Amino acid sequence: MTGGRLYTLSRKEGWRRWVDTPARVRPETLTSRQIARLGEEARTDYNDARHDWHANFGTIKTPQLAAIHDELDEIVDTNRQDPSQVRGAAVIDALPGLGKTTIANTFAREFDRRQRRRHGEHTEEGHERLPVFRVGLTSKTTLRTLNRMICEFYGHPGTDRASAAQLASFAVDCVLSCQTRIGIIDDLHFINPNRRDGVEVSNHLKWLANELPVTFLYAGVGLAERGFFAEGLTGNNAVMAQTGRRWTRLELPPFHVSDDASRRRWQGLLKATERQLILAKGHPGMLTDLSDYLFARSSGHIGSFITLITRGCRRSIRTGAEVLTEQLLNSIRIDEASEAARQQLQAGFTAGLASSRPRRRGVTGADDG
Repeated sequence: MTGGRLYTLSRKEGWRRWVDTPARVRPETLTSRQIARLGEEARTDYNDARHDWHANFGTIKTPQLAAIHDELDEIVDTNRQDPSQVRGAAVIDALPGLGKTTIANTFAREFDRRQRRRHGEHTEEGHERLPVFRVGLTSKTTLRTLNRMICEFYGHPGTDRASAAQLASFAVDCVLSCQTRIGIIDDLHFINPNRRDGVEVSNHLKWLANELPVTFLYAGVGLAERGFFAEGLTGNNAVMAQTGRRWTRLELPPFHVSDDASRRRWQGLLKATERQLILAKGHPGMLTDLSDYLFARSSGHIGSFITLITRGCRRSIRTGAEVLTEQLLNSIRIDEASEAARQQLQAGFTAGLASSRPRRRGVTGADDG
C-alpha cells in the first residue's frame, strides 16, 4: 500500500491535497519472464505498485459522468446572481454504486483548479481561497452537527464549544472570507423528512442557500422516493416541496443493454478499463470477450464492476495468472445486491434473450427491448 499520511476530503487540507495531487505514474507493463527475473523484494514492490494503480487508476469518463458534468457546468456557470438572490441547487439522485460521489467530487475538483488558476491562491483580503467545501451527512446529522461539519472543513478554531447559532455564523464567515462558490452536501438521504431534526436540517439548508452566494451540489440515494421533490406537502414537510422548486434533479442511471446504443456504451467502458490494467498476459479483448459475464456480475453498476475488476487483478497478480478470466473472476465475491441479481441476468444471456454486444454495422432490424 502506498505510504504517506492519510487524509479525508471533509477537511480543507485533505480536499486541497486531492485537488492538487498530480496524476499517478503508471507502472511499466512487464512480461511474465521479466517479472520472474526480478528479485523477491523488487517483485514485491512492482506488484504493490500495480495494486495501487488498479485501485486508483482514475475516473473513467463514462457517458453518464460526462452528461452530468455538462449539466453541472451549466448550472454553476449560470448562477451569477447577485448575493441578494437565491441560486438554484443541483441534486444527483441515484441508486447506490453508480458513482454519485465520484461525479460530484471530480466536477468540483476541476472547478476548484480553474478558480484558483484564474483568481489566485488568496483573496484580495489575504484569506486562503477555497472555491469548494464538502461535507457528508450521517444518520444522526442535526442542525448543529451540520454547522460544525462545515466549520471543521475550514478548520475554524471555535467549533468545540459554540452553539448552533454561533456555528452557523462561523460557517457563513468562512464561506464569505474564502470566497467559496460550490458547497457539496453528500449523502442527503440521511435527512429524514418525517422527523423533527430532519425538517430542521432541511430548513437550515434552505437558510444557507438564502444566505450564501454558493451553488449547492447535493448527492443522495432515492431522494425522489423519499419525498424531497414532492408537491403538495403540508405541515412540517412543506419545506421539502418549497426546497424542491429550487433544485434541479440529475438522475444517474446504471448501464443497460436494451439497445445497440446502450450496448456500445457498455463496450466502451470495458475497453477503457482494459487499457488501464497492468497484467503480464493482459490483451485487447480480455474484458470485451467477457462482456455478457461482466454485465451479469455487476448488473451494469459501475461501482460493482470496478470492485470486481480491482479484486480480480489483485488475485490474478497474487496467483501468477496475470490475466482476467471467467474462471478466476468466479472466485471473487462482490456486493450482495450484484450477487443476488447475477443468476437471473446470466440466465437471460445464456438463453439468448439478451446480449451486451451491439449488432454488426449494417444489420437491419429493430433493437431488442
